[in-house]
Amino acid sequence: MTAAPLLSRFGPRDWPRPPHAVPHRMLDRPHEGARVTVAGLVLVRQRPGTANGVVFITLEDETGIANIVVWRAVYERFRRAVVAGRCLRVTGKIQRQSGVGHVVADTVEDISWMLDSLALPPASTPVRTEAWGVGGKVQRG
Repeated sequence: MTAAPLLSRFGPRDWPRPPHAVPHRMLDRPHEGARVTVAGLVLVRQRPGTANGVVFITLEDETGIANIVVWRAVYERFRRAVVAGRCLRVTGKIQRQSGVGHVVADTVEDISWMLDSLALPPASTPVRTEAWGVGGKVQRG
């Protein structure tokens, strides 16, 4: 499903909620503090020396970019995904300052394995299902 049908289906307070990823174009719709999930390719990782251990990540999906803020405690918990992931799924809260929206991460998941199937012909694409279980734990089937 592309973002265009999603945009027409969801109103300002009715957006895909976790674990469903919000298209980046729709990140202006959820209210301040709303919990959302975004997913995309990692364009930029920044860890400025003056940021006290905060990591800034820019993700891109087919509709635009999302700015992610990863505080030190979250970074330490999800370090491998933050450092090595080529494609990430991030859940957190929307924060807006000076007209710029960010997702302040509370979970970061490396979903780079999904990129491996892009080069395969459609008939050869392996089926891998994932569903979120109770308590935020991932159940694989």
